[in-house]
Amino acid sequence: MRAKSLARAACLGLLVSVAPALAHHSFAAEYDTSKPIKVTGVVTKMEWMNPHARFYVDVKEADGTVSTWNFELGAIPVLLKQGWRKDALKPGDQVTVEGNRAKDESHTAAARVVLLPDGRRVFGGSAADGSAPPNQ
Repeated sequence: MRAKSLARAACLGLLVSVAPALAHHSFAAEYDTSKPIKVTGVVTKMEWMNPHARFYVDVKEADGTVSTWNFELGAIPVLLKQGWRKDALKPGDQVTVEGNRAKDESHTAAARVVLLPDGRRVFGGSAADGSAPPNQ
């Protein structure tokens, strides 16, 4: 009886430890390195959370319409090492973002380099796209 309980506990522990890995996606599965983008717009929202931070930018298109872009950043510890802070982007800030567009052609992208309102260029934190941080 004790062996059965121990086996169940071990299986449950294994399932719980594997769940975060299954939820995580690979860069190549979602983003296309052959689709680089560069947009300038106004930040509307910043989400500083795990597993990846994200921010949203309203971009005025050539025809006058406004598109909202969803940019994914790297993991919080990586961003902190690159010079990011939780309050680095605030609604109303104008930024220029270079990155790789989502494969589904939506207004979603992995941010590679972000020109912050104070003039600093910071790396988006994703090592998966093979790019290196910009010189600061």
